[in-house]
Amino acid sequence: MKKYKPTTPSRRNMSTVTYKGVLTVDKPNKGLTGGFKRSVGRNSSGRITSGHKGGGVKRLYRQIDFKYNKFDIPAKIETIEYDPNRSGFIGLVLYNDGERRYVLLPSGIKAGDNIITSEKSEVSVGNRLPLNKIPVGTFVYNVEVKPNSGAKIARSAGNYAEVVANEGGFVHLKMPSSEIRKVLSGSWASIGAVSNEEYRLANKGKAGRNRWLGKRPKVRGSAMNPVDHPYGGGEGRQPQGTKRPKNRWGKGTRGVKTRKVKKYSNVFIINRRKNKKK
Repeated sequence: MKKYKPTTPSRRNMSTVTYKGVLTVDKPNKGLTGGFKRSVGRNSSGRITSGHKGGGVKRLYRQIDFKYNKFDIPAKIETIEYDPNRSGFIGLVLYNDGERRYVLLPSGIKAGDNIITSEKSEVSVGNRLPLNKIPVGTFVYNVEVKPNSGAKIARSAGNYAEVVANEGGFVHLKMPSSEIRKVLSGSWASIGAVSNEEYRLANKGKAGRNRWLGKRPKVRGSAMNPVDHPYGGGEGRQPQGTKRPKNRWGKGTRGVKTRKVKKYSNVFIINRRKNKKK
């Protein structure tokens, strides 16, 4: 982590991830980039469905390979790069057949290392195997929910899932949330944990940096008018004044379960995640 001298109030507690000595290039591969439109919290009709989003610095999208559909072809990691669209580092890999792709990199890997997607590959960092070929106790990331559907689970910086059991055509995974769930044993996963594990320790230091990231200010419900929120109104500070906590639309919050009772994947959950103490 890089910390700064308190030359201004916003610099006093500011910290960032140290990229020097980690990243190898400044600019991405032009052939694997493109423009895209960010949703900024709006749906296809233009209505706000997720609040406090908008603005932000314009980003160039890197086309990341989450399918990993080049089997039994070794690849060499050429670069380690920053991606503004995700928290982990990405790398440009060169396959032996001459094709280049971007992949999400694990911790502990460096430029020049080789990786492979194969059922017969070694259980080493960066390699990709079916879950039924991975020993119990191994950390994995970029995990598929269904075979050949593409990586969906454990893709954020520092995250990983742990293989805890293998039985009955399913592999039991302990998720980053502490939930234990079953995944089909034919699904593929990469060995290791996602890179840039210090990402969550960075201190923004000032509100302006959040605006660059597209995060707009959050307003407390008690600071609003009665027409805008159930907590609004009153002279001075007021208690919430309702029997149980709710959002501006009257839906319950703080501990209310939102998962559908008949959700198709409920049968795959063995242990629900533990509620963390605040």
